[in-house]
Amino acid sequence: MVNYGPTYLVSAIASFGGLLFGYDIGVMANVLTMDHFKDFFHHPSSFGEGVIVSFFTLGAFLGSLVSGQTADRLSRKRTIILGSLIFVVGSIVQGAAPSRAALVTGRLINGLSIGFLSHTVPTYQSELSAPEIRGRMISLQQWAITWGILIAFWIGVGTSSITSNLSWRLPLYLQAVPAVILFVSMLFMPYSPRWLADKNRDEEALAVLARLRSGGDTSSYEVIEELNMIKEQIKLERETSIRSYGELFRFPIRRRLALGVITQVLQQLTGINVIMYYAPTIFEQAGVGGSNASRIAQGINGVVNMASTIPAILFVDRWGRRKTLIIGAIGTGTAYLILALSIAIGGTVYKDADGKKQVNMKTKGASYVAIVMVYVFVASFAISWGPVGWIYPAEIFPMSMRAKGTSITTAANWLLNFVVGLIAPKLIVTITWGLYLIFTVFMYLAVVIVYFFYPETKNRTLEQMEVIFNGTIWANRDFARIEQDLQKKENS
Repeated sequence: MVNYGPTYLVSAIASFGGLLFGYDIGVMANVLTMDHFKDFFHHPSSFGEGVIVSFFTLGAFLGSLVSGQTADRLSRKRTIILGSLIFVVGSIVQGAAPSRAALVTGRLINGLSIGFLSHTVPTYQSELSAPEIRGRMISLQQWAITWGILIAFWIGVGTSSITSNLSWRLPLYLQAVPAVILFVSMLFMPYSPRWLADKNRDEEALAVLARLRSGGDTSSYEVIEELNMIKEQIKLERETSIRSYGELFRFPIRRRLALGVITQVLQQLTGINVIMYYAPTIFEQAGVGGSNASRIAQGINGVVNMASTIPAILFVDRWGRRKTLIIGAIGTGTAYLILALSIAIGGTVYKDADGKKQVNMKTKGASYVAIVMVYVFVASFAISWGPVGWIYPAEIFPMSMRAKGTSITTAANWLLNFVVGLIAPKLIVTITWGLYLIFTVFMYLAVVIVYFFYPETKNRTLEQMEVIFNGTIWANRDFARIEQDLQKKENS
């Protein structure tokens, strides 16, 4: 009988990389609204806020591109350790920042770290996991992100009452704590068994698989069979010279690259980070009065985000990737549509003394609907595009190209995150509810894309992806062919 306990433990520890990213989202959402922060940095404009936020994502974009090489050469484990160390440095620079330039530099450093971690952690988790729990294990990354957001929100609410610069410096310093925990813990975690096999360290790979699956029994039939499947696939990839970045753009891997990039792009075009970074402003537009009230509303938002990720962790391997993404896109798109209409119908747009557009909600009913729709959106995202956005790219590439492929897909995520984070503050105060209609269109488009082009990957080994992605681009017509080909391969 297979024991998944060790896999849960290792995946949970690695997912602290997600907690670091989540903490940054939560801490900046609060820090940007603190009076002492605004005074110290001379009241940044909406564009200035966009620069502070988006330089983190620019660093993550660069880090994710570099991490493909480090994960292959240094190992997945060492890359996670390196990323945690970089994050400690960036957190100290941000907390001690004497100027806006130093703050932005610290955010760029932390972004580099998150680029390493957001790419390598799902890759590491996917290579540790058995197919029947792989989605659940990678979902822990997203759940950790939600915990990071939640923890940071409430720390921000607590420190906002401090009447000095410590109100914003302390939350930034505290980012280093989970990074230190991740660094120390990863020293005791195993290497990826697939990475070990790729480096011809077969005995170590067998020992790790046995530790993860059979309580250390290296004579287990299931463990030996899994290692043989891994070695067979690695041998095939070496014979066909699937190694260079150029192979990502050739058949048959380019289809996987395209789907991985589209997945990460659409995850950002849900607008989730706009909601999370700028939620206090959004809640004020929706009629929540006062900065503390909007912060508390955002704290509740964090609870909804965290709690709604739990069903995905428990059931994504049963629901499948396609169905989860489609339902999530319908839910997020509809929530945005109702949010936009409630503000448009129930509110009056006016310009304040600084020339920024503000919304005055005329009716309590419309205000309540708008606030509820923010929570509905977050719940719809958390149960679908949040976790599956990391799961799908991490499981579709062959072993020799997995780190390189996921570095490109993760970089696409951060590039869109950078662009959206840079322009969103301006759009929030210029077109107000119109921004939500833009996201609505993207989400309904996502339904069509997933239905026609995304093959189902649940309960398949990483080595079986070769068969799944070897057909036509029309995934909705290819189910019978995949089952037949997999059956033939098992019988041969």
